[in-house]
Amino acid sequence: MSETNDTITIPAKDLTKEFPRSPRETIGGYVVAARALDKCRAVVAGTNGEYHFNCPLDNTFFEFTGISGDDFKDFVATGADDDAVEAWINENSKVKEKRDVIAWNNKMRYMRPVDMAIELQEFLEGYIPEFLPSDKIVRVWFDIYDIEEERI
Repeated sequence: MSETNDTITIPAKDLTKEFPRSPRETIGGYVVAARALDKCRAVVAGTNGEYHFNCPLDNTFFEFTGISGDDFKDFVATGADDDAVEAWINENSKVKEKRDVIAWNNKMRYMRPVDMAIELQEFLEGYIPEFLPSDKIVRVWFDIYDIEEERI
Protein backbone atom coordinates (compact mmCIF):
# COMPACT_ATOMS: atom_id res chain seq x y z
CA MET A 1 0.00 0.00 0.00
CA SER A 2 2.95 2.34 -0.07
CA GLU A 3 3.68 4.70 -2.87
CA THR A 4 6.85 6.67 -3.43
CA ASN A 5 7.01 10.44 -3.70
CA ASP A 6 10.55 11.11 -4.89
CA THR A 7 12.61 9.39 -2.17
CA ILE A 8 10.02 9.48 0.62
CA THR A 9 7.84 6.44 1.19
CA ILE A 10 4.23 7.44 1.81
CA PRO A 11 2.13 4.78 3.58
CA ALA A 12 -0.81 5.57 1.30
CA LYS A 13 -3.95 3.63 0.50
CA ASP A 14 -4.82 3.38 -3.16
CA LEU A 15 -8.23 5.05 -3.03
CA THR A 16 -9.00 3.84 -6.54
CA LYS A 17 -9.15 0.33 -5.02
CA GLU A 18 -10.11 0.80 -1.37
CA PHE A 19 -11.91 3.29 0.81
CA PRO A 20 -10.40 5.74 3.27
CA ARG A 21 -11.22 5.20 6.91
CA SER A 22 -14.64 6.11 8.21
CA PRO A 23 -15.03 9.66 9.50
CA ARG A 24 -15.94 8.00 12.81
CA GLU A 25 -12.39 6.65 13.23
CA THR A 26 -9.98 8.81 15.17
CA ILE A 27 -6.38 9.94 15.11
CA GLY A 28 -5.18 12.01 18.02
CA GLY A 29 -8.60 11.59 19.57
CA TYR A 30 -10.37 13.49 16.75
CA VAL A 31 -13.05 12.07 14.46
CA VAL A 32 -12.55 12.95 10.76
CA ALA A 33 -8.75 13.15 11.21
CA ALA A 34 -8.00 9.54 10.18
CA ARG A 35 -10.08 9.91 7.01
CA ALA A 36 -8.43 13.24 6.20
CA LEU A 37 -5.05 11.57 6.71
CA ASP A 38 -5.89 8.69 4.34
CA LYS A 39 -7.02 11.13 1.66
CA CYS A 40 -4.03 13.40 2.19
CA ARG A 41 -1.56 10.53 1.86
CA ALA A 42 -3.32 9.36 -1.28
CA VAL A 43 -3.16 12.85 -2.82
CA VAL A 44 0.56 13.08 -2.04
CA ALA A 45 1.11 9.61 -3.53
CA GLY A 46 -1.16 10.23 -6.53
CA THR A 47 -3.56 7.41 -5.57
CA ASN A 48 -6.57 9.47 -4.49
CA GLY A 49 -8.81 8.67 -7.46
CA GLU A 50 -12.07 10.60 -6.98
CA TYR A 51 -11.35 11.47 -3.35
CA HIS A 52 -10.50 15.05 -2.42
CA PHE A 53 -8.34 16.22 0.44
CA ASN A 54 -9.15 19.50 2.21
CA CYS A 55 -12.83 19.09 1.36
CA PRO A 56 -15.69 20.46 3.52
CA LEU A 57 -15.54 17.42 5.84
CA ASP A 58 -11.75 17.70 6.31
CA ASN A 59 -12.15 21.42 6.89
CA THR A 60 -14.42 20.82 9.88
CA PHE A 61 -11.41 19.19 11.56
CA PHE A 62 -8.94 21.84 10.38
CA GLU A 63 -11.16 24.72 11.48
CA PHE A 64 -11.79 23.18 14.89
CA THR A 65 -8.11 22.49 15.58
CA GLY A 66 -6.73 25.61 13.92
CA ILE A 67 -4.46 23.43 11.78
CA SER A 68 -4.17 24.43 8.14
CA GLY A 69 -4.72 21.80 5.46
CA ASP A 70 -1.47 22.88 3.80
CA ASP A 71 0.57 22.46 6.99
CA PHE A 72 -1.06 19.06 7.59
CA LYS A 73 -0.22 18.00 4.04
CA ASP A 74 3.38 19.22 4.34
CA PHE A 75 3.86 17.12 7.47
CA VAL A 76 2.14 14.05 6.00
CA ALA A 77 4.37 14.33 2.91
CA THR A 78 7.40 13.60 5.10
CA GLY A 79 6.19 9.99 5.26
CA ALA A 80 4.98 10.23 8.85
CA ASP A 81 3.16 7.17 10.17
CA ASP A 82 -0.11 7.34 12.12
CA ASP A 83 1.64 7.71 15.49
CA ALA A 84 3.78 10.60 14.24
CA VAL A 85 0.73 12.30 12.71
CA GLU A 86 -1.16 11.86 15.97
CA ALA A 87 1.66 13.47 17.93
CA TRP A 88 1.90 16.30 15.38
CA ILE A 89 -1.86 16.96 15.55
CA ASN A 90 -1.82 17.06 19.35
CA GLU A 91 1.16 19.41 19.34
CA ASN A 92 -0.27 21.75 16.70
CA SER A 93 -3.95 21.78 17.64
CA LYS A 94 -5.17 24.93 19.37
CA VAL A 95 -7.62 22.69 21.26
CA LYS A 96 -5.99 21.52 24.47
CA GLU A 97 -8.95 20.49 26.63
CA LYS A 98 -10.10 16.88 26.26
CA ARG A 99 -13.68 17.91 27.05
CA ASP A 100 -13.68 20.28 24.07
CA VAL A 101 -12.54 17.45 21.79
CA ILE A 102 -15.19 15.11 23.20
CA ALA A 103 -17.93 17.70 22.68
CA TRP A 104 -16.79 18.39 19.10
CA ASN A 105 -16.51 14.67 18.30
CA ASN A 106 -20.04 14.08 19.55
CA LYS A 107 -21.37 17.07 17.66
CA MET A 108 -19.80 15.69 14.48
CA ARG A 109 -20.86 12.07 15.10
CA TYR A 110 -24.49 13.03 15.57
CA MET A 111 -24.84 15.91 13.11
CA ARG A 112 -27.99 15.42 11.09
CA PRO A 113 -28.34 16.85 7.60
CA VAL A 114 -31.05 19.18 8.95
CA ASP A 115 -28.43 20.70 11.29
CA MET A 116 -26.07 21.56 8.43
CA ALA A 117 -25.75 24.77 6.41
CA ILE A 118 -28.50 25.06 3.82
CA GLU A 119 -25.95 24.76 0.98
CA LEU A 120 -24.91 21.32 2.23
CA GLN A 121 -28.53 20.32 2.81
CA GLU A 122 -29.30 21.31 -0.77
CA PHE A 123 -26.34 19.29 -2.08
CA LEU A 124 -27.27 16.23 -0.02
CA GLU A 125 -30.90 16.47 -1.13
CA GLY A 126 -29.77 15.37 -4.59
CA TYR A 127 -26.71 13.34 -3.62
CA ILE A 128 -28.40 10.89 -1.26
CA PRO A 129 -31.04 9.58 -3.69
CA GLU A 130 -28.54 9.45 -6.55
CA PHE A 131 -25.68 7.63 -4.84
CA LEU A 132 -27.07 5.72 -1.85
CA PRO A 133 -29.30 2.63 -1.93
CA SER A 134 -32.92 3.53 -1.36
CA ASP A 135 -33.24 0.93 1.42
CA LYS A 136 -30.62 2.68 3.59
CA ILE A 137 -31.63 5.36 6.06
CA VAL A 138 -29.36 8.34 6.64
CA ARG A 139 -29.74 9.48 10.21
CA VAL A 140 -26.48 11.45 10.57
CA TRP A 141 -23.92 12.96 8.21
CA PHE A 142 -21.31 10.21 8.79
CA ASP A 143 -23.88 7.59 7.71
CA ILE A 144 -23.59 8.90 4.16
CA TYR A 145 -19.90 7.97 3.98
CA ASP A 146 -20.33 4.64 5.75
CA ILE A 147 -23.30 3.60 3.59
CA GLU A 148 -21.61 4.63 0.36
CA GLU A 149 -18.39 2.84 1.34
CA GLU A 150 -20.29 -0.28 2.45
CA ARG A 151 -19.41 -0.17 6.15
CA ILE A 152 -23.11 -0.11 7.11
